[in-house]
Amino acid sequence: MTATSDYPSMADARASLAAVLDAAAAGGAVTIGRRGRPASAVVGAEQLRAFLARSVPSRAQVLVEDDGFVLLLEGSPFVSEGETLDDAVTEMILALREYAEDWVDHLHAASNHEQSWGLVNLVRLSDDGQLAGWLTA
Repeated sequence: MTATSDYPSMADARASLAAVLDAAAAGGAVTIGRRGRPASAVVGAEQLRAFLARSVPSRAQVLVEDDGFVLLLEGSPFVSEGETLDDAVTEMILALREYAEDWVDHLHAASNHEQSWGLVNLVRLSDDGQLAGWLTA
């Protein structure tokens, strides 16, 4: 990690962008201040993804029915179906990705969706295999 991991302004961070990214890749949380606004943090994407995977429980439940599988995320509106469990997981991943796009586009401002930040960023930072593992853990 670099000696400086807190930058008081965007200009300071921009001038040291390589050091900012190196510090984040090494596991540091680099803060960047902006006049009159809360500071932002730069962190390693995989480290954030792994943290979110541990911190945001999927609470996935599998129901076996005569014609296939139903996968639901307890406490959320997410439900998928498939002839096989893999099909249901694939459908759930598609639903989560669509939700994440909608959240970024407009749902983030809705009071009943603002708490979905962790889920949305987990989805955005994960590939399909990582999401499948999170759903079936």
